Amino acid sequence: MLDLDMSPYGVFVWSSWAISAAALAAISLRALVAARRWKRELARLEEARK
Repeated sequence: MLDLDMSPYGVFVWSSWAISAAALAAISLRALVAARRWKRELARLEEARK
């Protein structure tokens, strides 16, 4: 069976997992936003070049 009881360390372990998951989500979201921004900028520059 899967035992998730970490008695004295549970608060530290689960909060560390939560912080790591939030940081990973924030980094991924930031990368997606930046990629979309650069894609729009590239399209604008290519259109201006014509």
